[in-house]
Amino acid sequence: MTAVEGTTIAPASHLKGWDSLEFYVGNARATAGFLTAAFGFRVTAYAGPETGRDDIASYLLEQGDIRFVVTAGLTPDSPIWTHVREHGDGAQDLAFVVDDATATYEAALARGARSVREPYELTDDQGTLRLAAIGTYGETKHTFVDRRDYLGYYCPGYVTTDLPPEPAGTPVGLERIDHVVGNVEVGKLDEWVGFYESLGFTQLRHFDEHQIATEYSALRSTVVTNGSGVTMPLNEPAAGLKRSQIQEYLDTYRGPGVQHIALGTSDIVRAISSLRGRGVRFLEANDEYFRDVRSRLNQLEVPWGDIEELGILVDHEPDGYLLQLFTEPITDRPTVFIEIIQRGGATGFGEGNFKALFESIEKEQERRGNL
Repeated sequence: MTAVEGTTIAPASHLKGWDSLEFYVGNARATAGFLTAAFGFRVTAYAGPETGRDDIASYLLEQGDIRFVVTAGLTPDSPIWTHVREHGDGAQDLAFVVDDATATYEAALARGARSVREPYELTDDQGTLRLAAIGTYGETKHTFVDRRDYLGYYCPGYVTTDLPPEPAGTPVGLERIDHVVGNVEVGKLDEWVGFYESLGFTQLRHFDEHQIATEYSALRSTVVTNGSGVTMPLNEPAAGLKRSQIQEYLDTYRGPGVQHIALGTSDIVRAISSLRGRGVRFLEANDEYFRDVRSRLNQLEVPWGDIEELGILVDHEPDGYLLQLFTEPITDRPTVFIEIIQRGGATGFGEGNFKALFESIEKEQERRGNL
């Protein structure tokens, strides 16, 4: 392979963190309304026919350092319509802030990545935004966003005026994207882990089907990270007595895609209390879980009364503890969901909660007739 100039630096080294997650949806206005009312996001920018985009309606939502973009197509021939018809609503673009979009893109292609869009520029009176995109599992893509020469808000073509008002409700306090989880087909996990390793990511954790299993189902999972704020676990289904949650996702989403998005907070009690008050529904562990976890981890200085009342899961590792809770699917299909997580020093993913979580998911699968 002939090295392209600037490709000696691994793509992952160019990544400075998450830029945004873009969802393709059937109704952007309704989805934006749901995320503001239920999760406490604010609509901070908009693009659509009123701003010169007659093909899409797109809302930028923000909370803390989190940026979600929800986009719907407006014409029957829209590729967004095609995507939503096949997969339902879902996270389609995992975008990263980079120091050089072109160099990152060329380095990725030199290592075997598939091009989705060659480097391009968007310009307005606030400067120039430089971008490029590569493909990853399923129809998911990564956009590289270089903001060095752009002083405007988010992206040319978006306006920050005449936006929906902030919703009522107590603040939630979500602060950052902790990690984003993808599901891939059976037998493909090692291939996609190898893909990210070729881009310069490293393995942080690996879990086999014996570590993540219940009586009925199992999965394999590997966590990759660039070491600078971008962490992405990847899952594949494993053989079990019944259909696993990962296989249900693949069947329902009709292919690989983003399974869940973990949003970090420094006060999960406040966050879950606010979310429950806003009507967000969560997967529920049984009473036995809380009796067990409190007997094992009662030495932790956490608000046990609030934790049990709100149904928050607790795990402990040598480097600290973490608190987490998972919503039910937030779309009509049982696909993408949200995790709320607070880290008390722990760098893991709640391994001690895997069994309780998957048993809760299996209860929902059984209700849907998909277990």
